[in-house]
Amino acid sequence: MIKNVLLVDDDRTMLLALEEGFARYSDSFSVRLAGDGIEALEYLKRQPVSLVVTDLKMPRMDGFELLATIMANYPDIPVIIITGYSTPEMERLARKGGAVAFVAKPFLIENLALQIVSMLRQEADGGTLHNVSSGVFLQLIEMEQKTCTIRLEEKTSGEQGVLFFVEGELRDARVGERQGEIAAYEIFAWDNISLSIQNGCTVRQNRINKELSALLIEGARRSDELKAQRAAPHEEPPRTRPESSPDDVLKGVRLKIERTLGLQCGVEDVIQDERWTGRIHRISQSGERLKLGKLALAYIDQGDSSDYLLLPGDHAVVTVNPKCPRDKLLQLLGE
Repeated sequence: MIKNVLLVDDDRTMLLALEEGFARYSDSFSVRLAGDGIEALEYLKRQPVSLVVTDLKMPRMDGFELLATIMANYPDIPVIIITGYSTPEMERLARKGGAVAFVAKPFLIENLALQIVSMLRQEADGGTLHNVSSGVFLQLIEMEQKTCTIRLEEKTSGEQGVLFFVEGELRDARVGERQGEIAAYEIFAWDNISLSIQNGCTVRQNRINKELSALLIEGARRSDELKAQRAAPHEEPPRTRPESSPDDVLKGVRLKIERTLGLQCGVEDVIQDERWTGRIHRISQSGERLKLGKLALAYIDQGDSSDYLLLPGDHAVVTVNPKCPRDKLLQLLGE
């Protein structure tokens, strides 16, 4: 995927000169322009950026303030500072603030371009994969307890996102200005993706507090739901409720739970929901690829008012109150 490099300077002549000089490197990166720090941040909210090159002296928001904001909200994006007022103290402060390089004016455009290319190559130092199964690959990252930054592109829409792993734990995700779990769900709903792996991770704040498997399942659910909406935008996905369905299997599951755990055990509903069928199949396939066997039972905690228990063998989805005796329920239905 072609990387976007954002050039930030209030000197329009300088921006156009850099844009023209970088044209010969268009096979390595694409140039985007911003007139000051505020304009740059607005662009970062809308579009993926791999590297920022910014002047220090600018109106409204200078380069130091822009650097601090990027380090706080986009710590994976490297920043190169350029300035015509270079001093050793200024360079020290810029590097302390997170800048990866400090370039004094005047400079050769070619030298700066080569520096950018070198940094962009480090962005994918772990390799690039195309048309991969993100679920299986990311579960391997978790199992190997790898620390890395993974950049993904949905090839159909062109959307791009970033996942941050520290010792196999998914700490954060970002798509545009969306961060944390909501961004992870969006990424995991993508089908046709390419990804690049950068060894190491600058993110330390933990914005995600759920297991990777639960996030993948919810992302797959949202993907199936979106496909169903596209196929029949004016129809609700088919859903069969036990009170209106003669299905003895669903009645049997509910009866088994109530006889063993009582009527007040926290079970809210037992249904057959076709929206879960594709997800259950993919989870089971992932388990087989990892030699874990087929999916027998899954408990999904999405942080909503209800949790879900999936029974692939009975094609049933049990909706439960989060306060239900989860361990006893799992043991009962896993028998």
